[in-house]
Amino acid sequence: MSWFGKILGGTIGLVIGGGPLGAVAGAAIGHHLFDKEPQEAGAARQGSTRRAWAFQEDPFPGAQARHREERRREDRHREERQAAFFLALFSILGKLAKADGRITREQGEAVVSFLDRMGVTGQQRAFAIRVFNEAKNSPYSVEEFARQFAQCTRNQPDLRASLIDMLFETALANKEFHPEEEKIIASVASVLGVSAGELRAIKDKHLGGADYAFSVLGLTPEASDEELRQTYRQLVQEYHPDRIVAQGMPQEFVEYASERFREIQEAWNVIKRERRL
Repeated sequence: MSWFGKILGGTIGLVIGGGPLGAVAGAAIGHHLFDKEPQEAGAARQGSTRRAWAFQEDPFPGAQARHREERRREDRHREERQAAFFLALFSILGKLAKADGRITREQGEAVVSFLDRMGVTGQQRAFAIRVFNEAKNSPYSVEEFARQFAQCTRNQPDLRASLIDMLFETALANKEFHPEEEKIIASVASVLGVSAGELRAIKDKHLGGADYAFSVLGLTPEASDEELRQTYRQLVQEYHPDRIVAQGMPQEFVEYASERFREIQEAWNVIKRERRL
């Protein structure tokens, strides 16, 4: 993750732009750098300084310079999305895990499972755990974290829905669904603009609703054949792996989007058999 190198170098503001997520990341990286060997920490800062200096150099005039600037802007936006997803996920998970007053062993294991599935190791893994711990004890509300995440993920409903999916998985890790956890997830979904239908679909996926295949598409069994077809086509387009990769999404989201794409396909096959479409 290229954005992580900038955070290590102390340039979090260049990536996420401050706010609640930036504050939590700053606190977490402060501990992270303090725990590192002085020489290693200094090297990280020096590397960042060299990158920042190189960023300001622009030896190409005219069209070439504009092209380089466009590429830099695209890279910054991609890094912003990646950092926002990573920081928001572990910040909100921290608040959610503490919602019923305690963090259970199963919920802790669920967070570790996310790290494993994302392939997060070494310094990034230690940083994620520190973000989780800093956020759960921070004065910021879960809505504040969600609002900043929403600002960084405009016009990306798939990224937002995946965050909600992960929250359900963590909340239900201990086989219980505390009312306060449900309240937090609903609040985050509202801030992110996740529709009631999609929220119900994600919830049914984890709780095993009777009309699961329809809920995966965010619809009910009363939906018309045409509505089912249109919704299916729209979701396939949103979550197609090639599109996600082309958008420069973080690898952890690519994996979740691919899983969501598979679920949509499976649900559609069930509905086609039932409706004889």
